[in-house]
Parts: sequence; C-alpha cells; structure tokens
Amino acid sequence: MQVHLALPSALTAITRTVTVAAGRFAPGHLGELTAVVPFELVDAVLAETRTVQRRLRDLPSRVGMYFLLAMCLFPEVGYRLVWDKLTAGLAGMPVASPSAKALRDVRRRLGAAPVRSIFEVLAGPLARPTTPGVRFGRYRTVSFDGCSSLRVPDSPRNRAWLGRTAHHGYPTLELMTLVETGTRSLIGAVFGPTDEGETAYACRLLHLLRPDMLVLWDKGFDANAFLDAVTATGAQVLGRLRSNRRTPILARLADGSYLSVIGTVKVRIIDAEITVTCTDGTVLTGSYRLVTTLTDARRHPAAALTGLYHERWEHESAYYALRHTIMAGRNLRSGDPAGLKQEMWALLTLYQALRIVMVEAAESVPGTDPDRCCFTVALQTARDQVVQATGIVPDEPGPVGLIGRQVLARLLPPRRHRVSTRKVKSPMSRYSGRRDDGRPERSRTVARLAVTVLEPGPGQPPLPAASRDDRHTVPAQRRRHRILALLQDDPTRLWRVAEIAARFGDIRLDTMYRQLSRWADSGLIHKIGPGLYAATTWTSTALQTAGDH
Repeated sequence: MQVHLALPSALTAITRTVTVAAGRFAPGHLGELTAVVPFELVDAVLAETRTVQRRLRDLPSRVGMYFLLAMCLFPEVGYRLVWDKLTAGLAGMPVASPSAKALRDVRRRLGAAPVRSIFEVLAGPLARPTTPGVRFGRYRTVSFDGCSSLRVPDSPRNRAWLGRTAHHGYPTLELMTLVETGTRSLIGAVFGPTDEGETAYACRLLHLLRPDMLVLWDKGFDANAFLDAVTATGAQVLGRLRSNRRTPILARLADGSYLSVIGTVKVRIIDAEITVTCTDGTVLTGSYRLVTTLTDARRHPAAALTGLYHERWEHESAYYALRHTIMAGRNLRSGDPAGLKQEMWALLTLYQALRIVMVEAAESVPGTDPDRCCFTVALQTARDQVVQATGIVPDEPGPVGLIGRQVLARLLPPRRHRVSTRKVKSPMSRYSGRRDDGRPERSRTVARLAVTVLEPGPGQPPLPAASRDDRHTVPAQRRRHRILALLQDDPTRLWRVAEIAARFGDIRLDTMYRQLSRWADSGLIHKIGPGLYAATTWTSTALQTAGDH
C-alpha cells in the first residue's frame, strides 16, 4: 500500500494601497511621473488654454492629457490598449471603457496648445552648478542639433505639410533642439518641414541662450548671420567650421591657434589633429577645425577646447533616446499636421519628465555624473508604474522615488572613450553599400588619445613687388602704401569700402572697390565679406615692400 503526502503550498498574499484622483479623474495619471506633471499643473494649463471640458464627461480633459503622455510611453499599442494600461491597476474601481473613437475625439478636443505649454514649463537646464560634467569653467555647455529622421504616416495631409521624402518612402519631420549636454535635458525645441534649414529653426531658440552658456555645434551652423545672432545673446561659441571656409589670420597665438574674424565677430580658430590608439593596437587619425569666441588662449587652451568639443555628441545620445529607446524606431501615429504637433509635444514632454527624475537621482548622490544614469532603466520602470498605478501620490515625499532608486542601483560604468562605427546606409538605394569614413566596423575602446594643435601655414600667395596702381609714383605718395598703412594702424578693425574712400578724397568709390578687390586676391589684405576688408599679417610686410621700391 502506497501513501502520497501532499505538502502544503507556501503562499503569500500581497495587499496594495493605490491612491488616485477621485471619480472619473482616476485614470488620469502617469505613475510616479505624475509628481513631475502634477494634477495642479495640468489643470492650470488647461484653464490657461481654455480646453477644460464644459461638462463633466467620462473622459475629462485632465484624463485626456495623461492619456496623450501615456500614448507616447506605449508607442507599440493602439488607443484601447493604452487605456487598458492606464486602468490596469485600478481593479475594483468603476472606470470608463471608451472606444478608440472616443479617445481620438478627446485628442482633437485638447489640441496641441496645452501639451506645448506643459513642455515649456518642464523644459530648461536641470543641473546644479556642482553637478559633474555639465560645465567648462564658468560656462554651462549646451548644443544645437537637428534631427530629420522622425518618420510620420504617409497621408495626404502629412504630405501637404511636409512634402514627400526619400526616407524609406515616408514623410519626415525636422526637429531642432537646444540641449544641456551634461544632462541631455531639453532647453527648447521646434519642429516642422525639413526644407526650412537647421539654422532657421535654431534662430527660433536663441532667446533661450544665456551669457553663462557655451554653445557647441557641428558643421553647418557657422553662417555669418547665425554666429552674429548667437554672440548677440552674450553666449559663447565652440563649433566646427566647414573645410572650405577661408578665415584670415589676424594674430598667431602661443598654443597654435590664431585670431580671426567671421562676419563682424572676432573669433579664434583651432586646427587640430586627433590620433586615437585603440586597445587592439589600431591607430586612427582625424582632424577638427574649430571656431570659438573664447579668444583667451591662456585661460582656454586649444587642446582643452578640442577635448571639450566631444561633449557635443551627447546631443546624439538624446536623439537616440527619443527615436530608439522610447519610439523603438516606429513612425509617429498621427495622420494630420494638428495631430503630429500634439504628439511631438507630448513625446518631448515625456522625455523631459524622465530626464528630470534621472538628474534628481544622480544629484542625490554627490559626485555622480548624470551620464551614468541609464535611460532604458528609467523608461521601463516608469512603464511598470503606470500599469500598476503606483507612486501617483508618494507616500513619503522625497527627492528619489522608485525610478530614481532603480537608476542608482543600475548605474552605468564611468564613461570610457570609444571609436564609434557610425556606418550609414545610403538612403537612396539599398544597393549603394555603406559610406566608408575609415572607421572600424565595430566600436572599439580607446587606449590613448592625442591632440596636436596645427599651426597655420602661410596660406597666402607671394606678394607682388609693386602694384599697377602705383608703379610710377614715389613711395610717400603711393595709394597702396597709404591705404595699407591705414588698415595696419588698427589691424582688428573691419573697414568698409566707403569708409576707406572717405579718408582719401582723391579716390573714387568705384575705383576703390576694384583696387581693394585686386589687393585681396593677391593676399595684401583680407576680404571678410561684401565690401568689408581687414588687414592681414602680410600688411606690414607689404608696407615694407612698398617702401623699398
């Protein structure tokens, strides 16, 4: 006879207390992120934009706002499943069960204005002055950069606004942001069709710059007018120059850089060669050509600025978090411009809310660099809390909630230098292969990084023995000698043709234009812009040459 004994199962009952808004407002939450986007803020924005419901519905406007943010938090599912995630933790409560059409209608009722207002409240620099990795001296490092690979549905209304593009057959949206590089937080953002140009969009964010900011940018932002507009805000600049940009050498500095001028802005040019030695012995070389308004070489050495410029690539990490970590490479949902604008502001608001929680967590542990906070950990924890409806009203208010604790428990290792593959497939044809920029196929760890500042060469053609304008006159009366002497008296001044002609009453304006143009072509002076000239390092030699003939 056999006896079977059944051991009692070990069971544990878990009871949770969920605190949410009362009545029909209960589904309006975002888990722990509700503390970043609180009820009071949402209600105030709805009242300001006049989008509060006129009668209490099953879907109040406040609930609709949180639905918009949750829609971006769960981009892989449709409207009904997003709603199910908002209400999954509210079992036992009488909550509405709206149709997909009802959820679409609440989106249309709200519009883009209230979501944009919330983003503008949350946007801005997040780091304290003592946060590691956010400052260069007394300057907070920020950067401009555009993203033109945000794909949208190929609908007639979207095409009418954005036009057709060759990006996998979908219209694309141009996003321009100003980012605090140390925390990757958004200071400001604009977006629209891709044909307006990056600098045109960036000009709409210039009001956000402050005198304590150092602006980093990539090639393409060095237009004269844009550089002048940025410096007019009081902010400093460090950016790359296009390789075909010709800059006059006004004065050579001890660290190998030189003073120059772009438009009407006095700048400093740094030509640097970078040699990278990887752990496997591979040696790669590259070059930077930088322009900066930090003209004091003693206070801001060229090698230090060249190393700092690498911070600009933190902007790419911000776009990676937007496009790939949150959106997972998916298209936006909306089939019309009004819906796209609303969705984009909601996506940017969600991103900024996550960054706020991450930076607060990093600053709660002194000495922690925000670079070490993992965006994926923060995103996934926030998604779990929305489903569980936890942390909506914190039991114990404090600087770090569950998202922050999870981020701190899974800090990334300190940032190490790596060589990125950055291999880009041709967007025009799948058969065009890959663009080869000389970098390895896989990322490699850098063992040693050497920066060599290259001193500028002569870069000017040989000086002529004499000008045809003054071959038959004595030295004291030579026109060239007198004009060169005028420019040399104030070598950093930018002279207009009319100003030079006014100093010499015996020279006609049209003649002066022709002569200055010829002298600039021969290297005697610099032509800075249309009708704008300056002395060069060759001017004193030219004066000596003129005096010897």
